[in-house]
Amino acid sequence: MAQTFRSLAFLLTLAILLTMGVGFWSFFTEGRSADKDLFIVHFVLGLSTALGCLLVHCLIFIYFLGTGRWVKEVAIAYKMPDEPWPKLTRELKRGTFPPALFSMLIAIAAAAAGAGAQLQAWPWYVHMTLAFLTLAINLWAFRIEIRNVAINAGVIDAVLKEVDRIRAANGLNSNEQALKDDDRFANMQGSR
Repeated sequence: MAQTFRSLAFLLTLAILLTMGVGFWSFFTEGRSADKDLFIVHFVLGLSTALGCLLVHCLIFIYFLGTGRWVKEVAIAYKMPDEPWPKLTRELKRGTFPPALFSMLIAIAAAAAGAGAQLQAWPWYVHMTLAFLTLAINLWAFRIEIRNVAINAGVIDAVLKEVDRIRAANGLNSNEQALKDDDRFANMQGSR
């Protein structure tokens, strides 16, 4: 997940920069024949970028909700203490959600201000300021999200190792072997 999120963060940053670049290009060619086409490109890029921002940060929400729940359930099933892993996943989630939410809200605000600027109900510099804030807040959030996703991946690995240790101490197969046995059993049931 860490590498996937890094890639998505990089692509979203490029999309924000591209949208801003086309927006400035459209602004400085105002009144020329290409102006309307550039505006449409900026509009579509802005809308797509705002939706991409929502997608990427919602993915982070889902990831931390799912993995946090998994760690909690495994800890309960194997009678592990709350500290360090389930507690750490909750802390990671609590530290990640506010920056992700701020990133989504500022992107929505920038898109709304763009519509306001298009209708000439709001001054253009409000939209421009919110666009720069969108870039800055997303960069800040990405740094936190990438760090916390990497830490969370370490938690998942540690929980899996602890489960294998508990299973071995109780004379049970490792997780990997149990999954292989389950697959063989399911295949035998499916062939009947």
